[in-house]
Amino acid sequence: MINKAIDILAFGAHADDIEIGMGGTVAKYASEGKSIVFCDLTQAELSSNGTVELRKQEAFESANLLGVKERINLQLPDRGLFLLDSYIRKITSVIRYYRPKVIFAPYEVDRHPDHGNCSKLIQEAFFSAGIRKYETEDSLQQHKSKALYFYMINGFHHPDFCVDISQHFQTKIKSLQSYKSQFVFESNGVETPLTNGYIETVEGRDRMMGKEVSVPFAEGFISSKPLILNKDLLGDVQ
Repeated sequence: MINKAIDILAFGAHADDIEIGMGGTVAKYASEGKSIVFCDLTQAELSSNGTVELRKQEAFESANLLGVKERINLQLPDRGLFLLDSYIRKITSVIRYYRPKVIFAPYEVDRHPDHGNCSKLIQEAFFSAGIRKYETEDSLQQHKSKALYFYMINGFHHPDFCVDISQHFQTKIKSLQSYKSQFVFESNGVETPLTNGYIETVEGRDRMMGKEVSVPFAEGFISSKPLILNKDLLGDVQ
């Protein structure tokens, strides 16, 4: 693992969660030289299609396409992401190790319980990582990231802000297409909500989000706290 302060640390319950919600944003910031690390909480061992090893290969291929520096997996149990102290401390250690400027996690309102529980675990760890006397096994020093933002996996929610991904949308689509086991229905597989036009659904949401902010494609995010504008209200907000 790289041991230095990074720009972005993105968490997902399963490989492909981050790409669905913020693949374009990742590609955009990676192209600008920002250091980005992905952390998947589970190996998705209960996935209807594909194997753990295949999903691992797909995940690394996708991350490489997006320009991610490193991708790690905490191997927590699939469908077992409960609010346990041991899980919180493990995630806290990851935050303290990488010392990210900002953290991203799934939005907790989602049809898949693992996504919502992942969000709650990250919120707990985000807070705990900044407490000096909160101990973890590796005894790393406390770290307080500047912000915690939430991306959307399933559903369409009103965002607090959007990122224009128009120039990087095709890279996002290619990263999703890396997950053939999840998004392509095979005759020996199981039909799921992901195998029936799911990538097209993601494209539709990104188009609609783009319409909201007058660009071709955008990804929407929710902030854990109010945002402050650093420019005049009549000027361009960055």
